[in-house]
Amino acid sequence: MPDSEVVTAVSGTRAGQRRLNGIQTPGRSLRNLSEARFATVRTRDVPIATRDGTTLLADVYRPDADGRFPALVAFSCYPRQIQDLGAPLGFIEAGAVDYFAPRGYAHLVVNARGTGGSTGEWTFLDETERGDLYDVIEWAAAQPWCDGNVGMLGVSYFAMAQLAATVVTPPHLKAVFPFAATDDVYGAVWHHGLANSGFVSSWIPAVGVMSQKTDALWEGHRLNALRDLLAIPAVHARMQDVDGEAIVNLLKNVVRSRYPEIPFGRIWQAALVEHPTHDDFWDARDTRPGLAEVDIPVYLGCDWGNVPLHLPATFSAWQALRHNPHVRLTMLPPGGLSWPWESLHEEALGWYDYWLKGRDTGVCDGPAVRFVVPGERLDGSDGSADWREAPSWPPASEARVFHLRGDGALGDADDQTARRYLYLTADSGRPRNAGPVTLPDRLEWATTPFDEAVEFAGEIALSLDATVTAQDTAWIAVLFDVTPDGGRTAITAGWSRASHTRGDRAPRPVPPGVRATYDVPVVPNARHLAAGHALALVLTSSDAGHDAPTIMGFRHTPTGDSSVNTIHSSSRLTLPVLTASPADPGATGVGRG
Repeated sequence: MPDSEVVTAVSGTRAGQRRLNGIQTPGRSLRNLSEARFATVRTRDVPIATRDGTTLLADVYRPDADGRFPALVAFSCYPRQIQDLGAPLGFIEAGAVDYFAPRGYAHLVVNARGTGGSTGEWTFLDETERGDLYDVIEWAAAQPWCDGNVGMLGVSYFAMAQLAATVVTPPHLKAVFPFAATDDVYGAVWHHGLANSGFVSSWIPAVGVMSQKTDALWEGHRLNALRDLLAIPAVHARMQDVDGEAIVNLLKNVVRSRYPEIPFGRIWQAALVEHPTHDDFWDARDTRPGLAEVDIPVYLGCDWGNVPLHLPATFSAWQALRHNPHVRLTMLPPGGLSWPWESLHEEALGWYDYWLKGRDTGVCDGPAVRFVVPGERLDGSDGSADWREAPSWPPASEARVFHLRGDGALGDADDQTARRYLYLTADSGRPRNAGPVTLPDRLEWATTPFDEAVEFAGEIALSLDATVTAQDTAWIAVLFDVTPDGGRTAITAGWSRASHTRGDRAPRPVPPGVRATYDVPVVPNARHLAAGHALALVLTSSDAGHDAPTIMGFRHTPTGDSSVNTIHSSSRLTLPVLTASPADPGATGVGRG
């Protein structure tokens, strides 16, 4: 039998508790929440047998009391042994292990097969992993300390596992809280034909390296000393503003260690080389179709800054679940998710107290959608405390069309001109002694400063009327909020290989030199543009350079041949301008461009 120990640590927001970092509720007043009344029994390396004989290992945190309690399963390929480390890293995302057990829940942190000491071979969220999720949930429900009600916890991969679990419908899974999830893995690895390699080529090897480490590292004296340091309140508080998803440089250091070719190198090759279109490989990792049949309560959400990973799927999952009356959506400001994941624990407690314990917590009161519209206000605030409500998503808005004019303006009228830029591949063969390049490698359009504040939230459309001299090219567009002094904040982005703008399953190149329309999928977002600010759009065909426009530093594998790309002024950027008045004085206005 695994060894157990009793711990008394309790996190929360009250005096005397280890204070949680991050936003805890979206401006909602919760009530009747479970109190922290229990010490915690921690049991390491609990074996869970799956249907094919594979053994998964779990760390179980449960109330130190007789009786039965709901269980919350956190499942991933990340080391379960460091989910209590307290480091601001994008793979410590199972939730605070000293929060839920004291409040009457069993919290299980489970390693996927082939990782963290679990036997078998990691398969990356396919049908095998879905079967494991089913078995884990039903195993938890059958334990003597569980009352048969099971939910799930965790963000990012943990949240993706939650969506995967819902579509296999284990009978005892009663509700989920998949915050910052991706419903279709293809969309995280490939941005409409452009390989998200800057992240994925570091992430998969990092999973492989971590999967080989043992308790000798994870529970050795060095990491235990780090645990003690990170637990110091002043140190812990400083972690709140660290972006745990922006870990590409850290991952690059991790992957310098060796990892097994099977399965990790093989999965990398399959994902980034063999399957660039949405084929059967990705269908096996796509939960979106199955969400149409999910009827258990689902709490979705993300922060507005998570553009290259989980933000797009937040809205596709919402649409797939539109038949389900028990779905809620919360959109946090950029940076609203904290690492290690500790934000929204109070909201998650209210959710599970309501659905698993039957307590009236107020978590479902009011409209289904709560969101903020980030952006600098004239009074210096950033909008993070200004919570809005809507009955559905997107909120009511009016389409505002800006043309990509030949004079560089984002303007109301098409001036019937065009602009060109040059994309050169690294192996273009251009002579080194050639003169200066006469065309830029990117184009920018901008509004003039807005006379009055403008707010938008929802779907953003970018339609390029373009001519390309190559067989194919990449479209990389980044939208910026520009301050009066020239400061820039990236709001959102859109990416697509030109041949994929008509779909990811059957790309259709346009013949070179033929003028065509390319609809570039821009990730939905929200922004408050204060009076005096402007909106700028940057378009290029490669973000590999150090000064290239990016979001969170994520870059793509360069693609296509060298080309001259012509953008006609009939191209359009369409913004969903909110119909309600913005927080700054005055009604919603438009730029003078």
